[in-house]
Amino acid sequence: MTRNKLAPTPADGPARADPQATSPDQPTSPDLATAVLTSAEFELFAQLGRLRPVAAGERLFRRGDLGTTMYVVGSGEIELDFGEDLVAKRLGPCEFFGELGLLIGDHARSADATATADGELVELRHEEFQRLVDRDPGLVSYFLRRAIMRVVLNEQGLIRRLRRRNHDLQTALDNLHATTHQLNQTEQLVRTDELTGLYNRRGLVLHLQERRTDGPAGGMGLILVDCDRFKQVNDDHGHLVGDRVLQSVANILRSVVGPDAIACRLGGDEFCLLVPAATPADVMRFANYIVSTAQHLMQVADEAAAAPAICALSVGACLGDPQADWNEWYAQADAALYRAKRHGGDRVEWQDLPPTPA
Repeated sequence: MTRNKLAPTPADGPARADPQATSPDQPTSPDLATAVLTSAEFELFAQLGRLRPVAAGERLFRRGDLGTTMYVVGSGEIELDFGEDLVAKRLGPCEFFGELGLLIGDHARSADATATADGELVELRHEEFQRLVDRDPGLVSYFLRRAIMRVVLNEQGLIRRLRRRNHDLQTALDNLHATTHQLNQTEQLVRTDELTGLYNRRGLVLHLQERRTDGPAGGMGLILVDCDRFKQVNDDHGHLVGDRVLQSVANILRSVVGPDAIACRLGGDEFCLLVPAATPADVMRFANYIVSTAQHLMQVADEAAAAPAICALSVGACLGDPQADWNEWYAQADAALYRAKRHGGDRVEWQDLPPTPA
């Protein structure tokens, strides 16, 4: 093997900046940022370094490997793969890499280095580099300035990429938060009755499903509420007055809803209240309050008012079996509500659950 074989030629790789365009005595800013040795540097490095032939596909080191060796490409081509979304670099004749391992010692490599073509490298370890310093300290000083400048520029580039990535991540988080907020609003709209703000039938069904998913949660009472002679209110005063009556009923139900209860407009002028309860008395306390509140509001209403703000209510109530289906609960409470309506309304009726088969 001869030193002339290492002299780079245009055929050794893609076109590069002319290494003779700048001398160590008259450097310019672009040269300080390059990884290309001048002719004088390459000649000295090749004289004192160790020659190493490489074959296409040969891996010199991996990311994270500790290294103390610097390399200069004499012929062929080396690819540096930095991983993630960073762009790989390809180095050709007179370009160097791995200098931090030489200058710092046991430096963790930041890229995978692989030969992409047959060629030769110049290896420099600490002892060879020390001989370089002894042979031509001025030339080595200029090389070190460029190596340090390249490290600084690489760090600045990394900082810019990290800032862009942080910005992109923050934008993605902002978009995610906005989307989550929109989904929550959509979910709320899907569950909520537009006129009264109470849960709608779908919201009630989802609530019952969530309770079953969360596991056993104690007894519940079901209260069905129906407006007495509501059709007459709409016929005599119009639907806007009817809507105001429904909103007043919703306000009564909302006033008794605790953290474990749920008020719902099932449709039309029919409402329900699902409350925690262990005994019939627990349920009847809520049911009687609803009817008596409506009665009180009707009594204190201005008799001269052109239109009613509330109407009498019929209520059916029962205890719910946590193991039973919602339709069974509803059937029992609806039977009680039917009796209340049949007896003239403005009252509460209770319905016991049928006995459980032995």
